[in-house]
This record gives sequence, C-alpha cells and structure tokens, in this order.
Amino acid sequence: MQHKLIILTLGLALGLAPGAATPALAQHIAPFASDSFSLAPVYADEQTTQPAASEASQSESEADELAKKTLNPVADLISVPFQYNMDFNLGPSDAQRQILNIQPVIPITLTPDWNLIVRTILPVVDVGSVAPGVDSQRGIGDITQSFFLSPKKPLGGWILGVGPVFLWPTGTDGLSSRKWGAGPTAVALRQENGWTYGILANQIWSYAGSDNTADVNSTFLQPFLSYTFKTHTSLTINTESTYDWTESQWTVPVNLLASQILKIGKLPISIQAGPRIYAEGPSGGPDWGFRVTLTLLFPK
Repeated sequence: MQHKLIILTLGLALGLAPGAATPALAQHIAPFASDSFSLAPVYADEQTTQPAASEASQSESEADELAKKTLNPVADLISVPFQYNMDFNLGPSDAQRQILNIQPVIPITLTPDWNLIVRTILPVVDVGSVAPGVDSQRGIGDITQSFFLSPKKPLGGWILGVGPVFLWPTGTDGLSSRKWGAGPTAVALRQENGWTYGILANQIWSYAGSDNTADVNSTFLQPFLSYTFKTHTSLTINTESTYDWTESQWTVPVNLLASQILKIGKLPISIQAGPRIYAEGPSGGPDWGFRVTLTLLFPK
C-alpha cells in the first residue's frame, strides 16, 4: 500500500491534471472506507467499556500525533491537501478568484537521523472578468516545489528544515510567469503544551524563460501560530505574505482558520476552514476571502 500511495503522490507532484489523478486517488482511498462511510471525530468516548476504552485511548494518542503533524510543514507523514481558496472584489468589476491548490507532501527517509520532505503546490485557477472587456481566465498555474532536508529529532526544541525551492512554468497562457525559478527555502517551528508556532520562508529568482514576461524576484514569509485542544481541534492564525521585488509590492492575506481531525471509515483526514482579510495588496487586488482545505492523511 505504501508504494502505491507514493506513486499516486508523485503523479500529483509531477503536475498531473486533477481529473487524471481522481480515479487513482479513489482506488487508494477505497481500502480505508467503511460500508457506512461515517464521518466521526477522532477522540475517545468516555462511555466505552474497559477494552474499548483502551482502544479508544490508543486511537486518541494517534489522533493527538496526527493533529500535531498536520500543523508541521516537515512532518514525517504522507499527506495530500486539497486547499480551496475563494477571493472577492478583484478589479473594477469586483470579480471573484478561485484557486484549488493540490499540495502533496512526501517524506523520504535518507538516514536514521534525516528526512527529505518534498512539498509540491499545483494551483488550479479560475478568475472572473476583473474589468469590462477583460476575459475571465481558467487553467493551471505554475508549480512550486520545495525540498526540505530535516533532522528527525528537534534541535534545541526546534523542528527545522532547509533546502531549495523551484518554480516550474507549467501554467496555461495568462496564468503562468513563463519563467524558470529557484532559490532557498527554510522552516523553523516549535510544538509544546498544545501550541505550534514558527515561520516558513522562501525566496525565488527567475533564471530562464520567456523574454516577454517580467522577471520573478519574490520573497514569501509565513509566520504561524496554532493551538490544539484535547478534541484535536486546532485554531490557527497566519499570514502568507509575498513581496514582489520587481514591482516593490506586498501582498499580505491574514488567515483565521479552524481545523479538525476526523475519520472516513479508517482513513484519517483533516478539515480546515476560515476567512481571510488582505491587510495589504496591489491596486485591484482582492479585499477578503475564505479557505476550505481537505487533507488526506496516510500514517505509517
């Protein structure tokens, strides 16, 4: 089963269209599904009998660990998030923008002490007409792929990861930078007493591509703060700030998110949702939006 999941996620990481990945994904989910297809929170029932209580306690411990790992960008956990974003009030026409980010995460064991975490973002984009006479756009955006070299044990209490990030010009016309890009990326976080806090950052410079599009010189900063309750519900606040050095422009959405660990049959999942407000952005950019994320989790 493990090798099939890795093959599925590698397919997404290489930029397969969502429609092409769906049948394979369903095939891998099927063995986990129950006949009743129940959605249930993953925490112990206080009314259980003694043997059941023991099983529930083990299940609760596993859910505790999963809840922590879903908040850790370099966790040793295969996961496939489907992150849906809707933004409002773009341009003079107050258009809407929808982005579905398919974000498979594959941890690879290099040595007993080190992991390589491969994180891929494939955006599927639908933007309405932002102004009279301007056509709407629909298609696939450029892929961003990060490789984090991460020690398996925290260093001084900090979970760390560092490595390269790449920009692949896979997008359709009008939604692609048409540039090849690369740069460094890093993450540092702590998890203690229910709290998770830290920062993820990268810098991408374009080094090749079309002469008809602007160079890419972009810094991404994502500080985050989360608290996880005993019911495995997490509340998160973060920003996903991008600074475009070419245009000297910040884009700063502030996200307020709630997430919950659940199970579909035996398959653990995470569901996350919440609003966001743009504290800063270019002229004609969105004012606010919301996010809903479904993450399939595949514990070892």
